Amino acid sequence: MIDKYLPRFDVRVRHAATVPDDPDRTYGMVHAIDLNRSRAIRMLFALRGLPSRRRVHPGGPHRSGPFLDSALAQGWKILEERSHEIVVGAVTQPWKPVVEFRGLPTPDEFIAFAEPGFAKIAWSIAVEAATGGSVVTLETRVLTTDPVSRRRFRWYWLVFSPGIKLIRHLILALLRRELRRDRSAFRPPQA
Repeated sequence: MIDKYLPRFDVRVRHAATVPDDPDRTYGMVHAIDLNRSRAIRMLFALRGLPSRRRVHPGGPHRSGPFLDSALAQGWKILEERSHEIVVGAVTQPWKPVVEFRGLPTPDEFIAFAEPGFAKIAWSIAVEAATGGSVVTLETRVLTTDPVSRRRFRWYWLVFSPGIKLIRHLILALLRRELRRDRSAFRPPQA
């Protein structure tokens, strides 16, 4: 579905992993997962947030609770969701010390947005059935709206992309761990 929202892009990051659970259960965990349960993810978010520590940041950088709820509270908007896939988007200026995400009122406005000085970011999470479980795919795409923003974003990406890519790997590892933990906590009733 992400092709519908950012068919062209300056940057694309895609990671996938197989988990030994059915798509329904896996997608449910995607909605419920709390990224703050990973010390490494918390540390990477804290490092990125250092430039904004002295400024007021509405909603805080990354609150505890379900990841999707936290993203929406920061300004991201769901562009589309169906079955086992979700696409979320916002416009932003990630190269600024205080990053604000602005979700646009409708998906069509996101598609049409071209105001100079911004980056349009869309990310998706898709869960597909696979032999013995599911494949979870995380994809992020970025499209800048003008040459100046493209140059600024390139510098930002040079510095922050290793951490951003590492977070994707850590999210997939956390998802596997949470699914295992949830599965071992469930005990079927005795007959």
